[in-house]
Amino acid sequence: MSGLRVAVGGFMHETNTFAPSKAGIDAFIEGGGWPSLSEGPALIKATRNVNMGICGFVEVAEAQGWDTVPTLWCAASPSAHVTKDAFEILTSRLLEGIRCAGHLDGVYLDLHGAMVAEHVDDGEGEILMRVRDVIGPDVPLIASLDLHANVTQRMFDMADALIAYRTYPHVDMSETGRRSALYLRRLMRGQRDAKAFRQVPFLIPIAWQCTSMEPGRSLYAGLSALEERGIGSASLLMGFPAADFSDCGPSIVVYASSQEVADETADDLLHAVAEQESAFSGRVYSPREGVLQAMKLSDNASRPVVIADTQDNPGAGGNSDTTGMLRALVEADAKRAAIGAIVDPLAAAKAHEAGIGAHIWLSLGGKSGIEGDAPLEADYVVEALSDGRLTASGPFYGGARMQLGPSACLRLGGVRIVVASRKAQMADQEMYRFVGIEPKQQAILVNKSSVHFRADFEPIAEAILVCAAPGPMPVDPATLPFTRLRKGMRLSPNGPFFDERRSLQSTMHKDLSHVSTAPDRRIYD
Repeated sequence: MSGLRVAVGGFMHETNTFAPSKAGIDAFIEGGGWPSLSEGPALIKATRNVNMGICGFVEVAEAQGWDTVPTLWCAASPSAHVTKDAFEILTSRLLEGIRCAGHLDGVYLDLHGAMVAEHVDDGEGEILMRVRDVIGPDVPLIASLDLHANVTQRMFDMADALIAYRTYPHVDMSETGRRSALYLRRLMRGQRDAKAFRQVPFLIPIAWQCTSMEPGRSLYAGLSALEERGIGSASLLMGFPAADFSDCGPSIVVYASSQEVADETADDLLHAVAEQESAFSGRVYSPREGVLQAMKLSDNASRPVVIADTQDNPGAGGNSDTTGMLRALVEADAKRAAIGAIVDPLAAAKAHEAGIGAHIWLSLGGKSGIEGDAPLEADYVVEALSDGRLTASGPFYGGARMQLGPSACLRLGGVRIVVASRKAQMADQEMYRFVGIEPKQQAILVNKSSVHFRADFEPIAEAILVCAAPGPMPVDPATLPFTRLRKGMRLSPNGPFFDERRSLQSTMHKDLSHVSTAPDRRIYD
C-alpha cells in the first residue's frame, strides 16, 4: 500500500485537576522530559528512536512506503489543567497542519487520553472532534492512547480506532504506535470493524495498576490472546484517577468483525476486571515506617532498597518538590541513601553559585503549598553540579534526551539529593548518574514516581516499598475531594460510592484535603 498519504501529530497531557500547577504553552515548549514542541519535518527528527507512540507509527509508515505528513507534536509533564490559551494555540496549529496537508488517506494522532483544559473537560474528545470536522467522515482517524486514559463517549465516537498501551511501566509506547499503524492499514484497505465501549464503575489507584504484577499481568495477557483469536483490537485502560469530571475512570474498547462479537468481548473483559476488584491493592507505608523498613532490609542486602514517593509523582501532577521522604531519611540518620529529584530552581542556582565542596544554607523544596509539607532548612554540602542534560536510556524513557536545567547533588548527613530546575519523573538510573550518584551503590533510593521507575530500577532492587508522604496525588483516590464524577462510581476498589461521599460532604462540610498524608489501611494493608 505504498503511496498512501497519512498525516501524523500529537498533543499529550495527563491532567490531575487537584494538582498545584497548570500547564501553559511554555510547559509544552520545554517538553517535561519528552522532546520539546516540534512541527513539520522537525517532528520526525525530534521523536526518532524514542519510546513514544509516534516513533513506532512512523517506523511502520516508512516501511510501508506511505507519504507521511508531519504536523505538530508536543507533550508536557502531568500537572493541573492545560490553560485555555495553550490548548487553543496548540490545537489550532495541529489542525492547520492537517488542513494544509491536502489529500489524506488517513490520520494518526499520538494522544494521552486524560487531558483536561481550563475550558474543556474532554481534551482529547475535543481534539478528535475538531480533526474530524477538518477531514470529514470518510478519512480513517486513529489515535494511540496511554494506559491511563479516561476515555469518553465522544472520543470513542470521533475516532475510527483507539489503541492503548498494554504495559505500566509504559515500555510499549513505541510498540503501540506500531500496532496503531497496522490497524490504520486495515482501515485504509476498507476493513471497518464493529466497536464496543464499556466504562468500569470504580477507580483504580495508580500504584496498583502495574502490569508486571497481578491482577494487571493476567488481564493484559488476555488482550493479546483475544487478538490472536481474531479480535481486531482490544484495549483495557486503567484510567487516571485524579480528574474531577464525569468520565474519569477505567474503560474498555473493542473492535471486532461483528457488533455481537464486539459487545460480547467487551462484556467479558468488564466482567474479568470486576472479578479482580479486590486485587487492586497493596501495602503502603508512612514515611517513617518505610524508611525504617528500608534500613532494616538494607542491613543484609547487596542491592538498594527502592522506595516510591508516590504522592509527589511528577508523572501524576506533582511538582516533585515535597520533602516528607527527605525528612524521614534525615531523621532516621539513613546512610548511603539518595532521593530524586527535588525540583527547586533557586536551590540549584545557589549551588552553582557556591560551587562544588561549598556548604550552603538552603530552604529546600516544599514550595507547592501542599498541606503537611514545608521546605527543609539545613546546611547542605554541594557535591556535584550539572547543566541538566542527559539521555535517559532505560526501558521507560527509551532514549529520551532530557534537559532538567541547572542541577546539583546536595548532601545532608548520609543522604544525597538530586536537585533539578525542571521536573521529570524519576524513572531512569541516569537521572541519578548525571549528578554523580551511582544508584547501584546506594543502600536506599527514594524515587518520586509511582510505577514507571520499576522498569529500570526493579532489576537492581533488593525490594520495593511504597510510601505515602504528603503530596497532591493520593495513593487512595477516595481521599480526593471529587465533586463531578458520574453517579454510581466507586472512589476506590470496594470503596465508597461517589454519590454517598458527596452526600456526606454536603451534610458534614468535611474538608478532606488533609487526608492525602495517610493511606486508608482498610484498603491497602
